[in-house]
Amino acid sequence: MGELYSMTPKEIVQELDKYIIGQDQAKKSVAIALRNRYRRSLLPEEMREEVTPKNILMMGPTGVGKTEIARRLAKLMDAPFVKVEATKFTEVGYVGRDVDSMVRDLVEASIRIIKQKRLQEKYVIAEEIAEEKIIEAIIPGKKKSSSGNTGGVRGPFDFILGGGFQAQQNQQKISSEQTDKNSDEKAEELLAREQVKQQLKDGLLEEQFIEIEVNDVPKGNQLDLGTEGMSIAIGNIFGDMMPQKKKKKKVRVKDARKILREQEAQNLIDMDQVTSEALENAEQNGIIFIDEIDKIAGSEYRSGADVSREGVQRDILPIVEGSVINTKYGPVKTDHVLFIGAGAFHISKPTDLIPELQGRFPIRVELENLTKEAFVQILTVPENALLKQHKMLLETEGVNVNFTDDAVNEIATMAYLTNEQTENIGARRLHTIMEKLLEDISFNIPEMENEEIVIDEKYVRDKFIDRIHADDIDRFIL
Repeated sequence: MGELYSMTPKEIVQELDKYIIGQDQAKKSVAIALRNRYRRSLLPEEMREEVTPKNILMMGPTGVGKTEIARRLAKLMDAPFVKVEATKFTEVGYVGRDVDSMVRDLVEASIRIIKQKRLQEKYVIAEEIAEEKIIEAIIPGKKKSSSGNTGGVRGPFDFILGGGFQAQQNQQKISSEQTDKNSDEKAEELLAREQVKQQLKDGLLEEQFIEIEVNDVPKGNQLDLGTEGMSIAIGNIFGDMMPQKKKKKKVRVKDARKILREQEAQNLIDMDQVTSEALENAEQNGIIFIDEIDKIAGSEYRSGADVSREGVQRDILPIVEGSVINTKYGPVKTDHVLFIGAGAFHISKPTDLIPELQGRFPIRVELENLTKEAFVQILTVPENALLKQHKMLLETEGVNVNFTDDAVNEIATMAYLTNEQTENIGARRLHTIMEKLLEDISFNIPEMENEEIVIDEKYVRDKFIDRIHADDIDRFIL
């Protein structure tokens, strides 16, 4: 199933390390779970059905990397992946999203992946067809004459009525001249088409406007029946009884190439095959990340909404255990879908979940609080490190900002102490500090010209001097 499945658990962890600092245990568990999908695919058919995925429950405060692990997995993977919020769902009978929608979302993700793969395979052929259509739009070929064979005898009395043998000779002479003229025109047209083809290849006609025919897809033809996943496209009710409408569109050659390539590739793929393959892919390789799962846990300190919370748990349970969910593409079994639950579990505990649901998440991973050293690494090490992001944003307007090591150390210290003394919001604290630190520079940037700014420890301290006291560091932000 693609590159991911040829990766060892260590390689998966190394890939995650590029973006996520620490949390080795969580990354290890996720990597093993993904590798087990590959191992299972190598088993004999009868044993493969017996091996079910070991679902993971990640526990830890906000901002320590639970959702980031999910996001990076989604980018890394070749498998269908969806992230859902448990708080969005309601018990059956209440107004809101029902839990079955997470499986429908998974199928949609799978359809997108498989369709994109098939389109990629057809792009080479589609590009050739698109190029021919562009050449046709620039040099329209002559339409074939509808008058039939003008040079021949058209009926039994034509020979006599047309003046006999002499008339026929004259007619053949005219026809011969016409044929010579047509062949000359055809040769000229072929030469012109070859020239246009070469110019297209050299990129000389990219900005030229041409008129092309595109499929006319009417907007707003969805009939929403009010039930999740039950919207119907009016155009699809009659199937293929109505011919596909076309419309003329004037676009540049470079845009026409993209439009026609997509259109022709769409025509070349078999959507029935895509659908059946996507359903199989969702069933065997799908991963559903359920965030905020702690918010639907019951607790002895709460009252009132617990019935609804436990109701959502009871609705999620059969999906996690394995059941058949109806989607618009067909029924989907969830027996082999991998579920990853995540939550802060500040107020509630994993034991507050109903016992049956607890049992369906056998692997428990506790994510650690971020230390000062972790904050320093988050600022500097990842490929999308926060300091790199801010530097590149300011460089777009010609201002170079450099952070000294002691400034980075001071920012990390502030983030760590503020999290300790007030609400712990993890790595998100760095975003608030960085925004405040660079606020004036960002505001005054249009007036600066090719300026270089060095941010050191003193700059950081001066920036927050009004908000920081030795024993009251939490007042400086949030």
